[in-house]
Amino acid sequence: MKVAVYCGSSSGECSMYVEETKALGEFLAQNNIDVVYGGGKVGLMGIIADTIMLNGGNVYGVIPEKLKEKELAHTGITELTIVKDMHERKAKMAEMADAFITLPGGAGTLEEIFEAWTWAQLGYHNKPCAFYNIGGFYDDLFNMIEKMTKTGFLKEEYLDMLINTSDLRNLIDSIKNYKAPNEKWN
Repeated sequence: MKVAVYCGSSSGECSMYVEETKALGEFLAQNNIDVVYGGGKVGLMGIIADTIMLNGGNVYGVIPEKLKEKELAHTGITELTIVKDMHERKAKMAEMADAFITLPGGAGTLEEIFEAWTWAQLGYHNKPCAFYNIGGFYDDLFNMIEKMTKTGFLKEEYLDMLINTSDLRNLIDSIKNYKAPNEKWN
């Protein structure tokens, strides 16, 4: 199995984010789950890649030319693919991944997982979209998503398709046991 991991190019201000990212990396490597990610060497991105590599796992990075030129590319991973832009990066990562895991991050992290989730709603793929909700980082976001559902802007089945957990074992078990809902217009 290969999972796409979306996360911050920053480490955040709380050491818990770093510690739990390392724990996830160790867990994935120990369970022979490969990772595709944004190809960076900084922030949680660099931490997840370094941890998996230190634990004998495989990491596949996908980075746009512009970010590589800024010397942000991680050169110590299994394979690094350079693409033209962010659109190509997201498409390549989605193509390579069997599932998507989101760690804490900023606007780019949200944009990536929301696009993958939207594609799943539209039936472009049947891959699980998961939030590894470290320390309740995404609680407010899920409150907003629930409000979208309660106010009629999002079907409950599309809320239910998101995996939201702070437990590593539950995260992987939920991904492995994921069943996609029916396509949107069926």
